[in-house]
Amino acid sequence: MKAELSQYPSEKTPIFRFLAVLLLPFMHVVARYRIHDGDKMPKAGAFVLSPNHYSEIDPVVIGVVMWKLGRMPRYLAKASLFKYPVLGALLRASGQIPVERAGAMRGNDPLVAARKIVNDGLAVVIYPEGSLTRDPDMWPMRGKAGAVRMALEADIPLIPIAHWGTQLVMPRYGKRISLFPRKTIHVKVGDPVDLSAFRGKPLDGQTLAAATMVVMDAITALLEDLRGEKAPAQRWDPSKNNQKETGRF
Repeated sequence: MKAELSQYPSEKTPIFRFLAVLLLPFMHVVARYRIHDGDKMPKAGAFVLSPNHYSEIDPVVIGVVMWKLGRMPRYLAKASLFKYPVLGALLRASGQIPVERAGAMRGNDPLVAARKIVNDGLAVVIYPEGSLTRDPDMWPMRGKAGAVRMALEADIPLIPIAHWGTQLVMPRYGKRISLFPRKTIHVKVGDPVDLSAFRGKPLDGQTLAAATMVVMDAITALLEDLRGEKAPAQRWDPSKNNQKETGRF
């Protein structure tokens, strides 16, 4: 793997190496990472990575996995986070993308981000669920259109990925990290989602909803493999269960 990756320019810039020094030792203390089919993550070029989401530490876990596979993550982060002096400076220096929470995937923000990602050949992580899943058993819930919109508008691959075990490190909406015993987090990378049926079509609500369902099916199938069980036949929909779309529930 290392020899294969050496033919591509490293994305491990000084700012990412600095973040790695800060985060990796601790993240390796709390968990070991078992990456399945890591070779399916593109070695170079722009793409959207779409994971499942059930713990507030998920982005750090995905960042660790991407580091191990030689790609550096760019997230669509809440614009309010950029207002904190030190955190905001680190987010800007590492190329994270500020997005207003109320309409995170609306307006021109996704288009601007997509053009930069395509031009620079970078990877962006977009959680299609938008927030932590509301499903009682932490299966992926109904998805939103942000990930497929970006992939289709920018004409770049969308890679599904699933992980399981993170909830043992930090429970859903938990405020504390469990240090001992050391946990195991399994991560499985999928094949690029086939969006060919939707490319070239007007990106109206019907098209985006259908494409999003394909993506959520792919993520769910990966998680089924990791968990060794079947997801519910009906995907959880917060609006049908009197739940808010964002925030704690």
